[in-house]
Parts: sequence; C-alpha cells; structure tokens
Amino acid sequence: MLEATDVTKVYDTRGVETRALDGVSLRVDAGEFTALAGPSGSGKTTLLNLFGALDAPTAGQLRLDDQQLDQLSSAQLARLRLQQLGFIFQAYNLIPVLSARENVEFVMELQGVPAAERRERALAVLHEVGLGEIADKRPLEMSGGQQQRVAVARAIVSNPRVVLADEPTANLDSKTAAALLDLMEEMNREHGVTFLFSTHDPMVIEKARRVVRLRDGRVVSDEQREAESA
Repeated sequence: MLEATDVTKVYDTRGVETRALDGVSLRVDAGEFTALAGPSGSGKTTLLNLFGALDAPTAGQLRLDDQQLDQLSSAQLARLRLQQLGFIFQAYNLIPVLSARENVEFVMELQGVPAAERRERALAVLHEVGLGEIADKRPLEMSGGQQQRVAVARAIVSNPRVVLADEPTANLDSKTAAALLDLMEEMNREHGVTFLFSTHDPMVIEKARRVVRLRDGRVVSDEQREAESA
C-alpha cells in the first residue's frame, strides 16, 4: 500500500542542512498495525509526513498503491489526502468552534457527502468510539482523551485506506492511552483499517504487530510480530 524507496529528506535552515532521512526504504502493506519507533530526531515524524503527502522528499520515491506521489500535482495530492488518508495529530487539530459531531463531519463535508448522511455517519462513529453522549460538545469542553477520540473518529469516518498517527498517545495518561490503543486495534482488526504510527511510547510499541526502528534518519531494525489469536 505504502512504499518508500531510497528516500532522503534534507532541511535547509538558514544555510545549515539537516538530513532528517537518509536513504530509507520501507513497504507497508494493507491491514498492518505498524509503529515507526525511535528517539526524537530519528526521522519517524518526517517519514510519516512524507507518506501523508504533507511534505516532499529531497530524493527517492514514495508510492501509494500504483501512484507515485512526486508525479502528482498539488491538486491531486490534496485529493489523495482527502479521499484515501486519515490523520491523527499529536495536538488533536480539532476546530475549536465546532462540536465533536461537526468536527467528525468536516472531512465528509469537504468530500461532498450530503448533510443527512454526514450526520448519520458522524454520530455512528462517535458512538463506536464511546462519545455518543458528547456529540454536541466543543473541544474545550472535553478532556484530552475525549478530544483524541474525536480525532480518531474524524480520521476513520470516511473509510480511508490508511490512518497516519503522529504520537497519538503523547498527551494522554496511561489509562486513556491504553483505551485509545485498544480502540484503534479494534478498528484495525474488525474493519481492516491500516494504521501507521510514529511513536516513542513503549505502550504503542508493545501493541504494534510490526515495529520499524529509526535512528539518525535510517532504518536500523524491522521487527514483525505474529498477531495475537482471538
């Protein structure tokens, strides 16, 4: 589904070059529940952003299925992000003036989904993540865990091919983080949603069925684990 081939990313800050990724090659297949792990500065968030078409590599190729991302126009990339990818950000990135339901509906509104269908699907997925009773609350009226669950609901409501999650448990206490991970694992197993995380959280790493470790912009290990039996 996702493939990076010899990808390098160099940032130039006032004439000072920083090599965030250095010749990374990685393939992520449909249905995976995979963590990109490593310390700060290892390149994991950079790689996630490249896979999400939020940034472009300095060298190398990135593909989503049969689409080579560097050959797509800005409009095509925007459409790809809207139609095929779901994003969960560390800072939640909810719209403060919208309710939980309206935040979940937002991506579907951009996709042109009719209002009645948007509302029905948003309420259904909010119930699925355990937030049906706060559908009309705004982000400032929610806990951090509730906001992150709304972000998960928003990411999955449009049935994306893959969900990219950047440090999704970073701002949560351990109990809330565990519940969120259980939820995402359930989505992966029952609905086939592919998840790719960037993380340094041991809890996320323990849950992942594949752990790709990065250090100094390079892949240093790739551990595949057997799925637990039901």
